[in-house]
Amino acid sequence: MDDLQNMGVRRFGHVNWLGLWSLGWRENRRFLSVWQQTVLAPLITAGLFLTVFALAFGQGRADIMGVPFLNFLAPGILMMTVIQNAFANTSSSIVVAKVQGNIVDTLMPPLAPWELVAGYLMGAVGRSLIVAVVIIAGLAVSIGQGIAHPLWTLVWVVLGSMLMGALGILASILANKFDQMAAFTNFVITPLSFLSGTFYSVEALPPFFQALSHWNPVFFLIDGARYGILGTSDASPWQGVGVVLVWLAIVTGICWYWFRIGFRMKP
Repeated sequence: MDDLQNMGVRRFGHVNWLGLWSLGWRENRRFLSVWQQTVLAPLITAGLFLTVFALAFGQGRADIMGVPFLNFLAPGILMMTVIQNAFANTSSSIVVAKVQGNIVDTLMPPLAPWELVAGYLMGAVGRSLIVAVVIIAGLAVSIGQGIAHPLWTLVWVVLGSMLMGALGILASILANKFDQMAAFTNFVITPLSFLSGTFYSVEALPPFFQALSHWNPVFFLIDGARYGILGTSDASPWQGVGVVLVWLAIVTGICWYWFRIGFRMKP
């Protein structure tokens, strides 16, 4: 402790607040420096999804859960974009640092393993919140979609960004090359996103697949966002919060342990 104080590290209650803030600020500045790619591009992608489905189905698609199809689709596209950006923020940061050989610059400062996890998640949450605000504004302008429960919407955006940001940390620790990271994205993240009720209600599935969907944490993220924006959902939002918190605890616990032992991080 005396050594840390001599180094000028500010610790209050055994937490390196200065180091934690510095890592979180670095992660946020990193994506803000390329905002055209990290903020503007997701808005365009979400708009293209809505445009394609509007052209494909027009006015012929029946209402789902009592709301027009495009309005039903909007929360799913919002959450899918949010979680993909959260995953990309943490995974790209660590993988690039490992490939370039400067990951030691993050590991050497006097940061506890949980502080490293929290710092990376600060960047994921920051990017996700900005993306969510931009897309919600776009939805309000394009289809006139408001927000039924603003607080619930905020809760789900934060939970979704934290869970997928933690998965990004986990995947980037395992990956040593960009193609390994791409494989994780293509075979894990994308299926979880598309098979989670983003484009349909799970009530339309056979009972077995309905039950299977409830093992997918992304289903609860999509369903929770739908409740926050539309006020309707397939499952109870409180049940969803419980399931997502359990998954979040598991994934962050693994990330903490791997940082603690230096798994696939130390040369």
